[in-house]
Amino acid sequence: MKTQDKPNTIDSGRRGRVHVYTGDGKGKTTAAFGLALRAAGAGMRVLIVQFFKPEEDPSGEKDMIRNHIDSIELLRQDARHPYFTGDSTDREAVEKSVREMFGIAKARAGEGFGLLVLDEIIGAVNEGFLNVNEVVSFLDERPEGLEVALTGRDAPAELVRISDYVTEMLKIKHPYDEGVSARKGIDF
Repeated sequence: MKTQDKPNTIDSGRRGRVHVYTGDGKGKTTAAFGLALRAAGAGMRVLIVQFFKPEEDPSGEKDMIRNHIDSIELLRQDARHPYFTGDSTDREAVEKSVREMFGIAKARAGEGFGLLVLDEIIGAVNEGFLNVNEVVSFLDERPEGLEVALTGRDAPAELVRISDYVTEMLKIKHPYDEGVSARKGIDF
């Protein structure tokens, strides 16, 4: 059996690509989850690591994956993004949590996954919890064949430059601008 025919393994004969979903519009995480579903449907194992999305936060995607898709593993970090916690943010605790989760992602990357999604890692870089060079080094040293998707607003130029796919979601209009809260099943 050729390497590319083996189910649930990385195709070691090729270099995986880097995907970036960025911008101020809705759909970055949704696009990355769509990629994860496509990969799983093609027989790949997928690891999704979500930064700034605590386990107790509701998520239709989280529930669907955990309850129905064995080939996708989902890990969530327990700290919220400072955007949502404001002045009450314990930046040291958030940084420790981000670094711990990034360490887990790096350690697990070599476990035969075909796709690694680092959801909101760009926010971790932009807030100074991770250095962009750390992320670039990880991407340069990742296992052969591992596709990696990064999400978050305002992708740094360094990440855009080294990525193979870069998609910017542009917000034209959103109900949140009119005071409409996030809706279950649509926004989370």
